[in-house]
Amino acid sequence: MKNLKKVIQENIAKNIKIYTILVIIFILGLIIGIIVVNNAQDAQKAEINDYINTFINDLKNGAKIDYFKLLKTSFENNFFTVLILWFMSSTVIGIPIVYGEIGYKGFCLGYTISSVVATLGTGKGILFVITSMLLHNIIFIPCLLLLAVSGINLYKSIIRDRRKENIKIEIIRHTIFSLIILAVLLIASLIETYISSNLLISIVKYL
Repeated sequence: MKNLKKVIQENIAKNIKIYTILVIIFILGLIIGIIVVNNAQDAQKAEINDYINTFINDLKNGAKIDYFKLLKTSFENNFFTVLILWFMSSTVIGIPIVYGEIGYKGFCLGYTISSVVATLGTGKGILFVITSMLLHNIIFIPCLLLLAVSGINLYKSIIRDRRKENIKIEIIRHTIFSLIILAVLLIASLIETYISSNLLISIVKYL
């Protein structure tokens, strides 16, 4: 555990500039997501409110959660996120899309949080967000940043040394790391499916 902590600390220290840029992009995306919801047209706000209220009322009325479908959807989303970041990093010219993907994920999170809070109010909205989104995102967001940093470092390594052997080694290294991240994100999907959803069910009567 200490070795893992040391490796993470060294990785952050070594790539602090990249992490800083990525975090800023993620936060900007999050803020834009919040702004979009707050400035949405009345029709859009009504549609968001109806969707969230219908979802909550269904849970209150005892609607069953299809855990397999939820797990499948969650893992597919994580899989395609990893695939996009891996592929774009491996093609080198796709690095701007890596940054864009980080901003997009921030936007989605900001949009979702703002929609929930706008519909349920601050107190109930925060309760909803904590129970249904916090746990798996504690894993998802760091994994997203780690994978993006790995991809950017792959790009830098290829730019420094364009020999085929170096490119091959770096892509293999990035691929192995991407698979590790994917495995960790499976854990995040399991948490989202079986823990977060049940936490939400347990507090839905208060919403």
